[in-house]
Amino acid sequence: MGAVSACVTDVAVASEAHHGRCYCGAVSVRASGPPVSVSYCHCVSCRRATGAPVTALAGFPTDRVQLSGAPASAAGTPEGVKRTFCGVCGTAISFEGDYVPNQTFLHVGLFDTADDGLAPQWHSHDDERISWVSIVDDCIRYRASSRDALNASAAQAAANGG
Repeated sequence: MGAVSACVTDVAVASEAHHGRCYCGAVSVRASGPPVSVSYCHCVSCRRATGAPVTALAGFPTDRVQLSGAPASAAGTPEGVKRTFCGVCGTAISFEGDYVPNQTFLHVGLFDTADDGLAPQWHSHDDERISWVSIVDDCIRYRASSRDALNASAAQAAANGG
């Protein structure tokens, strides 16, 4: 078994801008500055929206996120939740929730710069984690939602001028 990986506690060292795209290239993403937060999500909703056993999301202030191309909003999402995906290839692009206002969460796998400041800081909804998914790290594991941590990170970033 490999060593336990250290968890990132400060994402402020991230590159000035993160660029990425969907699988087919019809949708491009750009996020300016460091993310407010980066986390793994194990919730059933994210798993079903992405088709993956776990996802990693980088949260940025919404006014620092640019999507180009033609992303489409996902139909059938719960009230207060907006998910976007590529209308051509179906790649999951973003998530926004009323409970984390003014933040847009972009799927880390989209970014060309995923190794530059986009390592997760914690796990959300660890109680919903599929039993055979084992990410060995020393990150904080929230049994349910990490919305309090997400909102605290956003408030701290805003106070620091981010």
